[in-house]
Order: sequence, then structure tokens, then C-alpha cells
Amino acid sequence: MNYYIIAGEASGDLHASNLMKELKLLDTTAHFRCWGGDLMQAQGADLVKHYRELAFMGFTEVLMNLRTILKNIDTCKKDIIEHKPDVLILVDYPGFNMRIAEFAKANGIKVFYYISPQIWAWKQSRVHKIKRVVNKMFVILPFEKEFYKRFDFDVDFVGHPLLDAVASYSNQSATLSVSSHKPIIALLPGSRKQEIATMLPLMLSMKKHYSDYQFVIAGAPSQSKEYYQTFIADADVKIVFNETYQLLQKAEAALVTSGTATLETALFNVPEVVCYKGGAISFAIAKQLVKVKYISLVNLIMDKEIVKELIQNELNEVNLKIELDKLLSPFARNSMLTDYIELRAKLGGAGASKKTAELMIKYLKQNK
Repeated sequence: MNYYIIAGEASGDLHASNLMKELKLLDTTAHFRCWGGDLMQAQGADLVKHYRELAFMGFTEVLMNLRTILKNIDTCKKDIIEHKPDVLILVDYPGFNMRIAEFAKANGIKVFYYISPQIWAWKQSRVHKIKRVVNKMFVILPFEKEFYKRFDFDVDFVGHPLLDAVASYSNQSATLSVSSHKPIIALLPGSRKQEIATMLPLMLSMKKHYSDYQFVIAGAPSQSKEYYQTFIADADVKIVFNETYQLLQKAEAALVTSGTATLETALFNVPEVVCYKGGAISFAIAKQLVKVKYISLVNLIMDKEIVKELIQNELNEVNLKIELDKLLSPFARNSMLTDYIELRAKLGGAGASKKTAELMIKYLKQNK
């Protein structure tokens, strides 16, 4: 069978690659063409365009790059028609993928969506378009099935794929390229230049307060080491690439830019502070549109604040130190680790990639 898969970010590349691995076990004739990254390519996919060329953050950045985005959408549509896949599998990345879903459905191509757009957070009206253009939706957060049910759309809850990704690393003995006798504080400043430039200097401001700790940055594969070094004044601060999970296995605490990394950090049982600061215009718009109480996946899933979120003006050196002090004290640390146990239980257990692949094959066979 011919699969066309689109993932627009590093996390999507990870989850799509694991899904591809499971699909290949069930379908020995599987052929993959994709928009994604190195992990999907390593699974044998023909890579049309790398996600590095697709990532634009915030309302203003999207507007500034609108011409490029529209050109990419047009290129994708033409490529889909040329290669006539049996199914289009979309992985998160809604701004781009929803346009492609509509186009594919209009051209008689079956559309599966793995990892739902976060329409429960904002623009809930988009659920009607999803019902119209998506054949099957596979959701990874426990509250999403109930959300879609309110709109009379039956979706499959498959569990969160990060449980599998984290478990595979947790069972290994991690070797981190950074050697230090000091305990480690991990810095995860995001993957896009814009967010790194905002978050990393604030995170690095903590180093002078914690001389007994080693600060290590998780570098994004999409950025160069030289780019990170423009923000580092202290030679003791290290950067690691493609070692985020090894870093989290060794870390005592972490400062994390909001996103999937907040959940990854929690699943490695690392106490964390969640950081977010966007452009003033983008943040003002988002504040009017967003309908959720929290920005981190950890708190959204738990429906309460178990990890501290420092957002916009609250994200400053004083507050960051107050929260990091708490994480390094036994009481707050143990309380957070206890909440992480409940978090894992809510995520539905391991095997998301396998379960999703089995359902996809089942649905494809039903409609042959």
C-alpha cells in the first residue's frame, strides 16, 4: 500500500517514524512518501521536504512567511496528485495539514489524522471541518475522545506515543557525552530560533545562582551549535545534540519551553518549570482565542497545575529562581514526582504506535 505522511515538526517526525515502523510489520508492501524529518527518512520514506523548511512560529511569523507557506501547500497538493497514495496520514501540524486534508478528500483520497489538532484549546468550530474532511481520527490525549463525542464524531483514543518512546530509553543505560561530577540542570529552550533567542538567555541567567550544578542545553537538531554559542558566555555550559532523552535521564531538574518537551520531561520523572514568552502581538491575540487554563500538556492532562508555568511577564529571573529553588528542595520535588505517577496512568498505557497501525490497517481493509 502507498502511504503519504505529513509531519511538520520534530515531535511529529518521531511519532510518524514509530508509526511507520509498526505499519511495515503489518504491511510488507508498504511504501512511504513524506514531508517530515530524518527519522521518517530512516524508516525508508521518500522525503519530499524537511520539517526545517516548514516551521513558522506565532501569528506574526506566519504572516511574514505567508508566500513561502502557500507555495509549500501548492507543492504538496501537486505531489499528492502525482503519486496517488492509498491513504494520506496527517500528524498534528494543523495549519498546513487541514488545508491538505480538505484537498485530499475533495480528490477522493482517504484521510487519516494521527494526533489531533488542539481544537479543544482554541477554534473549536474547526471540529465541523474535521468531521467533513477526515475519515478517521486517532487521538492521544484522554480528554479528546470525550471532546469529539460532544460533536458526534467517534474517534479512536490510542494512548500517548511518548510513553513508548520514553520507555525504550528508560530501559537502557544512558551514556551522556557531557561528563561532570556536578548534578545536572537541563535546559530545553525549544527548537525554533525565535523561541530559543527568547528563552535561553533567561534560562542561562540561573547559572550564577547554582554553582554546585552543571547546566546542559538540549540542542535542537534543526539548529547549529554556533547558533547556541552566541548566547553562552560561560564555557562551563555544555550543549548536546540528539541526546535529549539521555540528558533527561541524568537531570535533577529542568527548565522547559512549553510544548511536547514538558510531557517528555515529566515522563522521565524530572521536576520542571515550564517557560513561555512570545511576541507581544502574538500573545495578545492568543490570549483572546485560547480556551484552556494551562499551556503545558502536563497540567492540561491532569486538569490542575502540578508543574509551575511562568508565562510572558511572569517569566523573569526572580521568579525562575524561586521556582527552581523549590524543585531542588525535597518537599516540592516529591510532591511533583507523586503527581507524575497519576499522569502516566491517565495517558492510557504503552503501545500507541502499534495500536494506531493496527487500526489503520483494519480500516483500510474494510474499505477496499
